[in-house]
Amino acid sequence: MQCFKSTIGARTTLCMLACLALSPVLGAQGAESVIVIKFSHVVARDTPKGKGAEYFKKLVEERTQGRVRVEVYPNSQLYKDKEELEALQLGSVQMLAPSVSKFGPMGVKAFEAFDLPYLFDSYDAAHKITHGPIGESMLRQLRQHEMTGLAFWDNGFKEFTANRPLRRPEDFKGLKFRIKSSKVLDAQMRALGAIPQVMSFSEVYQALQTGVVDGAETPPANIYTQRWHEVQRYMSMSHHGYDAYVVVANRKFWDSLPADIRSALEQALNDATRYVESISAQEEAGAINAIRDSGKCRIVELTAEERSSLKTALEPVRRQMEKRIGREVLESIEAATRSDPK
Repeated sequence: MQCFKSTIGARTTLCMLACLALSPVLGAQGAESVIVIKFSHVVARDTPKGKGAEYFKKLVEERTQGRVRVEVYPNSQLYKDKEELEALQLGSVQMLAPSVSKFGPMGVKAFEAFDLPYLFDSYDAAHKITHGPIGESMLRQLRQHEMTGLAFWDNGFKEFTANRPLRRPEDFKGLKFRIKSSKVLDAQMRALGAIPQVMSFSEVYQALQTGVVDGAETPPANIYTQRWHEVQRYMSMSHHGYDAYVVVANRKFWDSLPADIRSALEQALNDATRYVESISAQEEAGAINAIRDSGKCRIVELTAEERSSLKTALEPVRRQMEKRIGREVLESIEAATRSDPK
């Protein structure tokens, strides 16, 4: 399927596909229907999200005994990350797991808190938000945008890549960095003296290869599976941001499901979420080792002093974004994570 641009003609095509996508598929005897869920995402199968989607598919199809079929489309096979939310809202796909960064530009500003640098220093701290009332409140806000927020999935902690070692703020000066569409990430890179460039995830490898951008940020599993390490000489272990996805469904589709099917999907998603959380740190470590073993990209370990210099340079971003995200949201997150042992 082609990726569709936001034009009138493309929207018409998406609407036609939506009508087809929301229609059940007849069973072999035509007596009962199979519910088909198209689950689209933009990363490789061999990543925490990719594996989580496949595990969700396995659980759903087993537990519903064939009443539901989940079709997983990884690596932007259906839509690029700039297009997939519109496709979900129109019903062309039924489920996605986009980055948390996607919801701020839609008007749900609370999600932008996740883009703040050094917001969390451990998975446990992040889970106090994603598993708690703050995360639940964020998910509920998506209903006004024709989506049902279902769960948060870990992706890992972000590292910087470039063709020079990045240890201190001055090392970033003048470099063009690919970012997701996020005012917070824009402010983050500008605070380091870099030039932010918004770009679709599927376009980053070529942009790095050709020098359209000089560097990027994402967790190691994405760096390895998208082969950024082949066109970047250094990966600096900044561990500067928690990266997460939100599993969402088309609201009309989700609400129309039979109660027993929806319950089975919810339980499968809960189990898939725990599965993703159980493998995230292991996947992160494995990707770092694979990048190191490739011999193509040097791992740059930061000292405590170097990491502190980056954190200090990025502290103004929180104050700058406080009004946009909401002071109450940020204070609630700080209060919920204050007791984190790390």
